[in-house]
Amino acid sequence: MEKKNLRDILINYCRTYPKLQLRDVFKFLHQSSFGCEHMVASLDSAIDHICREAETMASVDRPLIEELAGDYSRVHLSWLKKGLSPETLGKLFYLSARTEEFGREALEEKLAVVREMVFLSEISFSAEEFDLAVTEWKEQGYPAIHHSEAFREAYHPAYRVIADEYIPFLPLFAKLDAMLAGGAVKLAIEGGSASGKSTLSALLEKLYDCTVFHMDDFFLQPHQRTPQRFAEAGGNVDRERFREEVLIPLSQGDEVSLKRFNCSTQTIEGPERIQPKKLTVIEGAYSMHPELAGYYDLSVFLDIDPAYQKTRILKRNTLEFAQRFFDEWIPLEQRYFEAFNIPASCSLSVEISPKKVDNRKDM
Repeated sequence: MEKKNLRDILINYCRTYPKLQLRDVFKFLHQSSFGCEHMVASLDSAIDHICREAETMASVDRPLIEELAGDYSRVHLSWLKKGLSPETLGKLFYLSARTEEFGREALEEKLAVVREMVFLSEISFSAEEFDLAVTEWKEQGYPAIHHSEAFREAYHPAYRVIADEYIPFLPLFAKLDAMLAGGAVKLAIEGGSASGKSTLSALLEKLYDCTVFHMDDFFLQPHQRTPQRFAEAGGNVDRERFREEVLIPLSQGDEVSLKRFNCSTQTIEGPERIQPKKLTVIEGAYSMHPELAGYYDLSVFLDIDPAYQKTRILKRNTLEFAQRFFDEWIPLEQRYFEAFNIPASCSLSVEISPKKVDNRKDM
């Protein structure tokens, strides 16, 4: 935890909600340290509570996302008016509920910083009031607490605490939910190496029970790997076979006969019979090649910061294997992105940069 980050966020929080009480600060700190683990009994109950709360939600001008001083943020229920379904928000809330092994230590670190702020008059609570309240709260074991009545009456809080790792994708989820309400959707996930394409597709499987196809299953066969082919922008995947065997059947609502390319044996396996579901996800670089792009209803580009990309690749691979990314695969991807202006051709773009979730520490 960085003191400056907590100070800045908390000072802004107090300015945004000038009528807040000390217990509202404690709630802020508890959520920053423990997230929402104490609030989720079951997935069904989480969704039901969101639906019921949304029905009586007051119309207030509040940020859609409020950053907490940890690995979580508050997501306002107004997202439901932007297309996000109660089911998706409930699932994100449920997935965010995890045991924070070092939550108490993190909370006490934050309380020490806030005590400094109180004594320096950076926030308007008396030192005596603060120390007394902290002592009482500690004796109780730092339980989760509700907002004060003054806060509720003034600001009508209506939010869920969601893990920061899911926050960048809220616009995508909202768009998906709105489109799925009208029928089946085919989504392409584009982006460079280590941008999180497979991680996002795995999350979508949890949220939507969708079918996922991977471009990595369609590498070129040995006889296709000619200088002429590699000279093409985006020529290093078998887009023709992918179009014929996957996208055309999907566009016709037919079963897909999936034949994966096995990199170890350099042969094509299968077939595996796959029935399309309401949501179909195609993840991988080159999925938005102009010969394929017209088959999708929605597309998202994961725009990873180059320095962060390098850090991720080095963390996941040996130095020798990582060098192949830097010397071979990333230059090929960049040439393809630039040749066809892939980021601009996608429906949505999500910035992938270092997040608080990557800076968790064992305390």
